[in-house]
Amino acid sequence: MNEYIAILEKYNFWGQNTPDCGYFRSEYTHKIVSSTGNRLIKVLTGQRRSGKSYILRQVTKILLDKGVRPENILFINKEFTDFDFLKTYKDLDELIKMFKNELRPSGKIFIFIDEVQLIEGWERVVNSYSQDFSESYELFISGSNSKMLSGELATYLSGRYICFEVFPFSYSEYTGITGKEKGRESYMSYMGSGGLPELFSLPTPEIRRNYVSAVKDTVLLRDIIHRNNIRDTKLLEDIFVFLVNNASNLISIPNIVKYFKGMNRKTTYDAVSSYIGYIEEAFLIHRCERYDIKGKDTLTGNAKFYINDLAYKNYLYPGFGYGFGYLVENLIYLELCRAGFDVYVGALRNKEVDFVAIQADRIIYLQSSYLLTDETTIEREYSALESIGDNYEKWVVSLDDITMPIKAGIKHIQAWNLSAHIS
Repeated sequence: MNEYIAILEKYNFWGQNTPDCGYFRSEYTHKIVSSTGNRLIKVLTGQRRSGKSYILRQVTKILLDKGVRPENILFINKEFTDFDFLKTYKDLDELIKMFKNELRPSGKIFIFIDEVQLIEGWERVVNSYSQDFSESYELFISGSNSKMLSGELATYLSGRYICFEVFPFSYSEYTGITGKEKGRESYMSYMGSGGLPELFSLPTPEIRRNYVSAVKDTVLLRDIIHRNNIRDTKLLEDIFVFLVNNASNLISIPNIVKYFKGMNRKTTYDAVSSYIGYIEEAFLIHRCERYDIKGKDTLTGNAKFYINDLAYKNYLYPGFGYGFGYLVENLIYLELCRAGFDVYVGALRNKEVDFVAIQADRIIYLQSSYLLTDETTIEREYSALESIGDNYEKWVVSLDDITMPIKAGIKHIQAWNLSAHIS
């Protein structure tokens, strides 16, 4: 057998081989499988180690359970060193042809390529096979850089794809994999750890801390520094640390420049802006723009940044003062994004609304709070929503054990029940 076919055999479901599929993430697999049966390319994006590889394998398993023959599925994970020989689109094309000649599949062929951006010119092969009307193919690809994928997809695939952003484990997935009951105690535990899938197989806090550090270093080095020829690598990491420790706060690039100059670090607006962009492209951080509720438009200037996973805060930079309220707010932001909402910080006259979540015709105004402990806190959280004149949904989300009654049309939701209200 050809050595390359032998490599493929290790990672595919051929014969008696059954690769590990991990904890099934049905929220993703259901959406992806529901979108099959056409020539649209299924694209999974998201940070490294967020679970894209497992989700692709889970989709493969579901297709097999539906009757697709194993020899009709090709799975390639470019992140494995076994595939180091796969450098360009020509190598990829040769490998696919080799697979077809060896296994001789009949009917539609399903091709899965994980971390496709590591193959130079990958878009040529993906575009070619997806539009090959002489044979039937369906392609699934994943990548860890939003700019590169969106750029190439927009240029070469022009609307012939559907995109799924993969996040680390949600709270519901956390309780599913740990077996914990939903409630304040388990939500606090989730908030104090993180959702990177591999964390749950690691036995001690020290090993988990080392793992999170390694993920951070890999993303900064492989996905940012090498790709963008970063010269000041220390500044890149310091900006990441700054964003992690100021998540949920309104900040601006001039503020960041001023902060570093105050520490006798020379930098410029353009450098900081570019480095933040690179960190966003690698899915480590999400930018949340301000939204004028009355004018129905986004505002330039200050923005909030949220961490893609609280593990970076909890395991790497726990020393900074960081109230529980900010952690709750970060988790709520991620939950809204998982549900497919476009999320903004609401601005209304002299008041701020934590989130304006928009999905088609649905708009939710949402205030986040750790606990509604006293009348002053309740007044602060509710008054911003009360000042909004329209009749869209208005929620206050907190970790209180008791659900408060509806007040002026504003619903109180416990954070661990948020996903049920969003869906």
